[in-house]
Order: sequence, then structure tokens, then C-alpha cells
Amino acid sequence: MNLPNSITMSRIIMIPLFLWILSPHFPWQGHGAQEIAASILFVLASITDGLDGYLARRRGQITTMGMLLDPLADKIMVTAAFVALVAYNPDVVKVWIVVVIIGREFLISGLRSIAASEGFTISASELGKLKTVVQIVSVVSAILAHRWDHWEFGVVQVPVKWYAVAAIYFAAAVAVISAVDYFIGFWKQIDHAAKDRRKAAVLSRGKSVRIS
Repeated sequence: MNLPNSITMSRIIMIPLFLWILSPHFPWQGHGAQEIAASILFVLASITDGLDGYLARRRGQITTMGMLLDPLADKIMVTAAFVALVAYNPDVVKVWIVVVIIGREFLISGLRSIAASEGFTISASELGKLKTVVQIVSVVSAILAHRWDHWEFGVVQVPVKWYAVAAIYFAAAVAVISAVDYFIGFWKQIDHAAKDRRKAAVLSRGKSVRIS
């Protein structure tokens, strides 16, 4: 197994560890240790998301296994984090928001499968990249808001819970907008592919008539 695939596998291994930290069985609860540990682990897992793809392209180690594992690891990580947060911090993370975010991930996975079967791919847009960043911020802020309503730095107060709620709703909005943007790109590509097939069929029939 090459280095990029090993990094992807490490992200998958981090997921049950992340869930254990957020569970009542985590031994070092209190004083924010649970929230800090979960936040750090999720950020590290998110960093590996970009690192494995970068290394695979840089080292020329793009493999079929990596192409299958990378998006799978991403979907599992996002799904596990938001589902866990529904139970961990229900005041901030609502069920319907999680349904929207996870539903978007499954929708895009389905469209990518169809696109692959049709012989084309749709590259990630800037909205897709923004979606990833917003999801990381929303997950981490929701974890921290479980322990702190606000942080005080002298006369400055940081409303942690307010930021978490805003980030979660923004993540849902970006998920919907990016899904629409991806679907439009998908529709244009598949419409173009259908026209190419019809054109090829017409040319093929024309050649067969001339030969006969």
C-alpha cells in the first residue's frame, strides 16, 4: 500500500476513535478535555483529506483503490461526525440539518457514479471546496459549544455557541447550493454526452447505408 492510500486508511481508522471520544465512555471528561481532543482529531482527519490526494498526484500514485477509498472515507467521516453531534449537542445540531447535509453527500455520490458510467467526470467547484471548509468549522464549533457558551479574553468575549449555530446553518445552506451547482454541471455534461451518442449513431447509420 502506497503512502497516499495509507493516509486515507488512517482517516478511516480515526473515525471510530473520534466517535469514542465523543461517547460517555471517554475517561477524561470534564474541563473541556473531551471537546478539545475530539476537535483536534477531527481537524487532523480533515487535513489528511487534502493531503492524500495531493501526494497521490505529486508522486504519481493515483490508484483505483485510492479513488474508491478517498471519497468513501470522506462520506463516512462527515456522516459519522454529524450523526454523533445530533446526540452530543442537540441544541446546536438539529436532525433536519444533518439530513440535508448527509443527503447532499449521497446525492453527489450517486451523480458521480452515473457520470463515471457515462464516461465523464465533474471536477469539484469552488462551492464544493467551500462546503468542505464550512463543514470542518461547523463540526469543530459544535463540539466546542457543548462545553462553552462563550470564551472570555479580558474584555473580549467570543460567543462560541452563537458561532456554532451560525456555522451549522451556513453549512446546510452551502450544502444545498453546492448540490444544485453540481447537478447543473452534471446535467450539462450528460446532455452533451447524449448528443454525442446520437451524432455517432447517425454517422454510423450513414456509413452502413453507403457501404450497402
